[in-house]
Amino acid sequence: MAISSYSLLAAVLALFSWQAIASDPSPLQDFCVADNSSRVLVNGFVCKDPKDVKAEDFLGAKLDMPRDTKANMVGFNVTLINVMWIPGLNTLGISLARIDYTPLGENPPHTHPRATEILTVLEGTLYVGFVTSNPENKFLSKVLNKGDVFIFPQGLIHFQFNPNPYKPAVAIAALSSQNPGAITIANAVFGSKPMISDDVLAKAFQVDKKTVDWLQAQFWADNHN
Repeated sequence: MAISSYSLLAAVLALFSWQAIASDPSPLQDFCVADNSSRVLVNGFVCKDPKDVKAEDFLGAKLDMPRDTKANMVGFNVTLINVMWIPGLNTLGISLARIDYTPLGENPPHTHPRATEILTVLEGTLYVGFVTSNPENKFLSKVLNKGDVFIFPQGLIHFQFNPNPYKPAVAIAALSSQNPGAITIANAVFGSKPMISDDVLAKAFQVDKKTVDWLQAQFWADNHN
């Protein structure tokens, strides 16, 4: 009886452990095309009736054309193909992004709270890196050239920078969530709505409040499309 109870406890703990580490829930059917017209709120999207599913539900926008990189001050453009763009991605736990960089353009430090990212350089050169969690905060970086691949672990702050002052760069990134999310650090800290108290930020960054006020007055645009 004791062995049976122990086995049951181990099985329950294993089940909850698996649920805790899973980023997106695993599909229980071939597909669950998102029904974007439904008003029902769930963790993800309600499934469309399989009888109404079409090939177009799995078709996305073309990613072969350069994107506008002049719309923001840091010189890059992220075109994210997630479940909002392709309803067929719902429950499949993956999304894709094209990232265009101007000469000296940057995808500034940010995190993806729900996804690990694998990035491949298609054109140009990128200086990339990420920082590990507390207390080490170890910085790992690399210069990537065309064809190189780099991993950004889930939730860690990371960036990409095009060091070439004359040529643009292009990369493709795959992410392990249908909706990976993005938190750009500068935007979140200095461009939140409403703003974080300058007393809090001055203490956190060990600077005077005038510096914080100046940073909060900058234009922190949404850099992820």
